Amino acid sequence: MFDPRCFHRETPMASIRPLKAIATFLVVAMLLVSANAAKAVSLIRDPDIEHALGRAAAPVLTAAGLGSNVRVLVVNDRSLNAFVLDNNHIYIHLGMLLRLATPDMFQAVVAHEAAHITNGHVARRITNMGTTQSAAGLGLALAAAAAAATGRGDVGLGIALGSSASAQRRFLAHSRAEEVAADQSGVRYMTRAGVNPKGAVAVHEIFRGQEVLNTSRQDPYMRSHPLTRDRIRTMKTYAAAHADKVKPTDPEVAYWYDRARAKLAAFTLSPKWTLRRLDESASRDIRLMREAAARHRLSQSGAALKAINGAISLRPEDAFYYELKGQILLENRRFSEAVTAYRKAVDLAPRDALCLASLGRALLAADRPRDALKPLEQARSRDFRNSAMLRDLGAAYARTGNNGMAALATAERYALQGRLKDAGVLAKRASGLLPTGSRGWRLAEDILREAERAEKK
Repeated sequence: MFDPRCFHRETPMASIRPLKAIATFLVVAMLLVSANAAKAVSLIRDPDIEHALGRAAAPVLTAAGLGSNVRVLVVNDRSLNAFVLDNNHIYIHLGMLLRLATPDMFQAVVAHEAAHITNGHVARRITNMGTTQSAAGLGLALAAAAAAATGRGDVGLGIALGSSASAQRRFLAHSRAEEVAADQSGVRYMTRAGVNPKGAVAVHEIFRGQEVLNTSRQDPYMRSHPLTRDRIRTMKTYAAAHADKVKPTDPEVAYWYDRARAKLAAFTLSPKWTLRRLDESASRDIRLMREAAARHRLSQSGAALKAINGAISLRPEDAFYYELKGQILLENRRFSEAVTAYRKAVDLAPRDALCLASLGRALLAADRPRDALKPLEQARSRDFRNSAMLRDLGAAYARTGNNGMAALATAERYALQGRLKDAGVLAKRASGLLPTGSRGWRLAEDILREAERAEKK
């Protein structure tokens, strides 16, 4: 479901005040982002797409020794770019994914960005940024967590990706030595996974001729990943030398990658464009999913539900088709039916934070705030940086009379949005209402302390 959501929770935290240096770096960067200077971008958060891209990326991530520790997330931007900001996420722009026509091209980008992680380039750039105050200058680019909960269903979450453009450029810039090293490691991971390294050549070919353009006209990927004709030649030589190690594309990888791109296109390109090209779909269920998304965007709810029910009949154990059905029902104000669909999605994917948050939202819309608390708290425990979930959680607590926890959830949401002054006001209120020494009270005190520290700077 395309919805304003925040990031997966990598590690449990009893407090947002970290004890380790890296945690301090990330959280202070998250909390001290300047709202005025931040550049607003969007993330497309959808459980189906994230699962699909994870399945497609898995072979090269495993070959890189990263396994399931790294998630691929989509930036809602039509330019061509991909980057890493920490050791747990690879960010790929929507525009890049729509241009990466084959799984091996996508896996080439993932392998290259994974190589920046395994080669220590991210950690080195963090160290080079210096103090935590310098980190805060980069704002939420490192945490990529703040969100403005817009409530729109066709785009992703609004976040602040950094405060100063110069800080972003310094952090994202790769030296040519790093790029050569990432090239070499990346194609090794591809070969180890049996993926055709010609995919890397095809990605580089997209950017052929970029170097002769004025910097302002180059794609962002070109500016952060300097490309040369020599590097392309080297890649072609490597691909030719290792052609015997290439395996046929795994049908599962092909299916999930096609599905991710199909859903992205169905929700971001013209619905009429999607409907004209339904016969180009890789499988019958993907065709029906695309039709459901397009019909829903055209406010043809009956046709949309017929299509998604058709997809479900083909894959009755697919949590994410039920999740899409829940979205269609919820956005057509059929709240009780939406609850049923989302509950089925959660039954099939009980640990998916985005599905849990959607179930909580549907229960809240169905005027069942007490029932909504459980899935929303479960979602929070797995994805504490989900701004929309925190909004719904705050509303559920308020409607059940727990004003202290309502104030705390709102304070957390404001902190993630970089609204530290507002967060401090709500945290102070929560601190006064919650039992002294409780987990919620400690979290409220930590937010208040960070807000006061930010105000003094």
